[in-house]
Amino acid sequence: MLNQFSRTELLLGKDAMEKLAKSRVAVFGIGGVGSYTADALARSGVGAIDLIDDDTVCLTNINRQLIATHSTVGKLKVDVMKERLLDINPDINVITHKYFFDAESANQFNFCDYSYVVDAIDTVTAKLILIECAKKVNTLIISCMGAGNKLDPTKFEVADIYKTSVCPLAKVMRHELRKRGVERLKVVYSKEEVCEPLEDMKNSCKAGCICPPETKRKCTVRRQVPGSISFVPSVAGLIMAGEVIKDITGI
Repeated sequence: MLNQFSRTELLLGKDAMEKLAKSRVAVFGIGGVGSYTADALARSGVGAIDLIDDDTVCLTNINRQLIATHSTVGKLKVDVMKERLLDINPDINVITHKYFFDAESANQFNFCDYSYVVDAIDTVTAKLILIECAKKVNTLIISCMGAGNKLDPTKFEVADIYKTSVCPLAKVMRHELRKRGVERLKVVYSKEEVCEPLEDMKNSCKAGCICPPETKRKCTVRRQVPGSISFVPSVAGLIMAGEVIKDITGI
């Protein structure tokens, strides 16, 4: 019988679709990258998805985040994403975690439960903790490097972290992961040189933050607020989803 995944099955086959239906993927960070990753995973037939983020949708997210619209401003990102995923596949099991992932909240997760972990977090400290947690129990993980202050989506590549270049975030991650004894890590990164944001006091989130009142980590506490555009983080997110699907199915 035809269903919402029939076209996908024509490419992957029945056995692969059964593997996906039995898999559970955790997406850490439901922003410009993670929202597109989660959406694509659901549309590919993944049976269970954990969504981890404590942030609310802000007006300034609308330019790049799949779940951000004027009607969702002020709502928790994981709640909006869950509603969207269930609309795509009513049978999917969506588990929301309204946490900012860090050393304190890491013990809330059993990484052995996951078929795959997606790192779409934008802070180095949290990324390192997440990677170590997944690696400790040999759970597959893919990590996104910098997607902010970029304009060319064709510059993204998939590589091991130690074979990356150009990306400033990847450089920091290489250094820190080497110190921690992490020997390999699949990443999506861009070889595009970072663009300098055209920031002034009129368009600066740090000077005129409009985050919803419920937001716990407002722009004013960030060291830097990067520029962004619709077609860069979305491409990174879709590439991440593609790698997850290929690795789970073995195709």
